[in-house]
Amino acid sequence: MAAEFSIKRRVSFAETDLASVMHFSNYYRYMEEVEHAFWRSAGACVIFSEGDGEISWPRVATACEYFAPARFEDELELKFKVENVGDRSVTYEVEFLRDEKRIALGRTTAVCCATAPGKFESISIPQNLRAILEGDAK
Repeated sequence: MAAEFSIKRRVSFAETDLASVMHFSNYYRYMEEVEHAFWRSAGACVIFSEGDGEISWPRVATACEYFAPARFEDELELKFKVENVGDRSVTYEVEFLRDEKRIALGRTTAVCCATAPGKFESISIPQNLRAILEGDAK
């Protein structure tokens, strides 16, 4: 079973344009915000210490479809769902809801990478992180 998680977020004035509509770039920020909250809810972080280096998740693809505008002071529910866990990558979607109605749908694919001084390479997703992504973490 794929992991699922949600948070609520209110659109702030600074995130809108002159028409009080949330700027499209902020949907991507919200997608990262719910992703980070997902990892924290599992007792983890989007950046993990591993030996002498770290594991992180650089993006290789991202997209967002918009169905209705989000406006200043709207309270949005962000539903995070892991869609696919590969050997080295994960794809998730974020559904943006206002009053239980979908207003946008975003997708991101990220690759699990080991980083150390002078080194940055994709690696297989470690089992403990895979368990979180697959909703099997205890």
